[in-house]
Amino acid sequence: MGDRLFTSGFVLLTVADLGYFTATGVAVYTLPLYVTGPLGGDEAAAGVAFGAFAISALILRPFAGVLSDRLGRRPLLVGGALLCAVGMGLTALAGSTAVVVGLRLLLGVAEAAFFVASFAALADLAGPARMGEALSYNSLGLYLGLAFGPPLGEVLVERGGFGAAWVGAAGLSVVAAVLAALIRGTGGERGHAGLRLVHRPAVAPSIGFCASLAAIGGFLAFAALHARDVGLTNTSLPLFVYGIVVVISRIAFARVPDRLPSLPLAAGALASIGLGLGLAAVWGTPVGLVAGTVLLALGVTFSTPAFFSAVFATARPHERGAASGTASAFLDLGLGGGPMLLGLVARSAGIPWALAGAGLIALLGCLWTLTLVRAAARGAGAP
Repeated sequence: MGDRLFTSGFVLLTVADLGYFTATGVAVYTLPLYVTGPLGGDEAAAGVAFGAFAISALILRPFAGVLSDRLGRRPLLVGGALLCAVGMGLTALAGSTAVVVGLRLLLGVAEAAFFVASFAALADLAGPARMGEALSYNSLGLYLGLAFGPPLGEVLVERGGFGAAWVGAAGLSVVAAVLAALIRGTGGERGHAGLRLVHRPAVAPSIGFCASLAAIGGFLAFAALHARDVGLTNTSLPLFVYGIVVVISRIAFARVPDRLPSLPLAAGALASIGLGLGLAAVWGTPVGLVAGTVLLALGVTFSTPAFFSAVFATARPHERGAASGTASAFLDLGLGGGPMLLGLVARSAGIPWALAGAGLIALLGCLWTLTLVRAAARGAGAP
């Protein structure tokens, strides 16, 4: 690809992401209420239903990466979005929590296909010179979708019931599929991809990426509860501040990830995340929590673009799907495993200690990433 970033393919992919993740946001709001309401389940059942998709998504992301390289990006983008539409639509007809759990597993298949192919397509469309900038702008589809999906779900439930919300989510997924079908200029070098499920060179930077996500997952899990404990009347304020700082900063600093080496930038981002979480943990006031959240969000602004730039730098065009599948599997491990581990800390020692633990994970990830920087420097200096 040339130096031009805002091609029709790039715009179509970003808007398709917005549609897909807005549908996901509708489900984030609707699912717990649906399980504990009409289906008669309890909070534990809602948690199982909510997290079930991550099981199939984690297992299948590497397979989705291989298929993306062998078949091209569009079949998985379109197929994943249509499968999401089917899963969302059938949820409206579910008569029990067990059926919902099964459909959530199906949605994990859709998530694996769409998400992995989306990042691989982005690498195809952007090229290495503007990969960080492309990730910064493209990620707005995900963040805005997850931000506006829940309010949309609330409106749909209030005006048309749960069925309207699930049908609305299905419709957004169909829109995403139609937009994805129009994308051109992706696909790598089909027919040359191997059968390796794990792209080994991507594992090392993905470990640092996993640390950032485990720390972020801990913050997302406990931010509202900690806000209540420190006396904030609006307990959603830290999450709002987090989202708005990331969105604004990704726009304002979109070109920074392409002007700085990816791994040193990723290490700096992890340090910022760790310091922000530590500040929120030790300064137990509303001001301390908000200040820590801002510092955390500034780190998050650069962490994902930097790490994915590092990951895709290890892959040739026909390996980008495998690289995306490998990195996004670590995404599931971080966002899923981090809150589970830190939840045990919160139960035994309290939420401030859980936030401090999340900060420690980020700082350990920073140290790991710095070892990769030093290893790369030694490799570059070798005769």
